[in-house]
Amino acid sequence: MKGRLEGRTAVVTGGSSGIGAGIARGLSRAGANVVVNYHSGRERAEELAQELGSGAIAYGGDVSDEAAVAKLFDATIERFGRVDIVIANSGIQKDAPIRELSLEDWKRVLDVNLTGQFLVCREAVRRFTEQTPLPHVRARGNIVCISSVHEQIPWAGHINYAASKGGVMLMMKTLAQEVAPERIRVNGVAPGAIKTPINEEAWSDPEAKRKLLELIPYGRIGEPEDVAACVTWLASDESDYVTGASLFVDGGMTLYPGFADNG
Repeated sequence: MKGRLEGRTAVVTGGSSGIGAGIARGLSRAGANVVVNYHSGRERAEELAQELGSGAIAYGGDVSDEAAVAKLFDATIERFGRVDIVIANSGIQKDAPIRELSLEDWKRVLDVNLTGQFLVCREAVRRFTEQTPLPHVRARGNIVCISSVHEQIPWAGHINYAASKGGVMLMMKTLAQEVAPERIRVNGVAPGAIKTPINEEAWSDPEAKRKLLELIPYGRIGEPEDVAACVTWLASDESDYVTGASLFVDGGMTLYPGFADNG
């Protein structure tokens, strides 16, 4: 519904491409001001902010850096006066079998995917409670943590990534429990296979796509817009009684499709 986030400002970390860019577009369409955070994709982030119009800016920063996260929120408030919605989306993969996985790659994935979300969520809670709540909005602040189906499904060869996403899920639920009395809502969205540049090999090659579709009962690969629609709903008053929930956007990937014919 157009305009349902009117008057609110959203920060989207990792917003320069893929799922993050789709979320930024969805929030903007719903009327929110949007800060497109990026780490390495400056040109893409600036192009997206220009596409979204005067209610959007691009701002760089590494979410695993405590000072950089504080500066991101400072820049948001300086430009738009407040922050109401925070989408903790930044994430990376550095895949290897455990025998070959370096400590450096283990730490980097956890630093960005889990510690980065912690730092962003902590700063969001601090800023929400420092500002005057909007009179026409039910929640004082709204956080959506972007996780993955691999918060639930083990993924051999990706142990650092799966561990980070499992951590995001319990961090999100624990934070939701802690801040609900302050009228701050915290939820998670766990995408399955989504058509983005980072996983192009899995959907551009016909044989790889066929194998991937065997894992998706609904029979199609998701689009960033599928995730954006759910995030926009969670950021709106329409979902005001929802907090601490993981919403799987996966075409049924978590339904154990291998058991569809009695296993």
